[in-house]
Amino acid sequence: MTPTLPMPSPEPRFMIKAIREARKNLVRADGGPFGACIVKDGRVVAVARNTVLKNDATCHAEVNAIRKASKKLGTHDLGGCEIYSTTEPCPMCFGAIHWARIGAVYYGTDIRDAARSGFHELRISNAQMKALGRSNVRLVPAVLREECLDLFRAWTALPTRRLY
Repeated sequence: MTPTLPMPSPEPRFMIKAIREARKNLVRADGGPFGACIVKDGRVVAVARNTVLKNDATCHAEVNAIRKASKKLGTHDLGGCEIYSTTEPCPMCFGAIHWARIGAVYYGTDIRDAARSGFHELRISNAQMKALGRSNVRLVPAVLREECLDLFRAWTALPTRRLY
């Protein structure tokens, strides 16, 4: 039997960085209300937001953050890193997180919240992906959930918003 690892404790300051980055899209509206922050050894490595509406469907906040972190650290292997995401990563992003060997995902809202806000989500949870893929990524939901829900509320109120 494999020993159960202790659940990592979230650091709200890192989720706040992801939220602040996501808020930039409430002004620019070039992506959705999504942000991500990658941390290693208690230090921020990369912060990014969703930029899908700049004509690249793969530019989710998590993928953008992984690209930045990989460039900064000079490696594809982000073992020892953790990611804070304002919303539960989609299947594409969860796959990228797994392949990058990021150890933990802290997220605020879930896939259902994104779908309720009008986003075209595949309703496959990270827990399902983790189980099906036998991934070791640790999942910590509902980190600053209300603050992350506020991003959806603000996005929904934007007259210039574009759903995808």
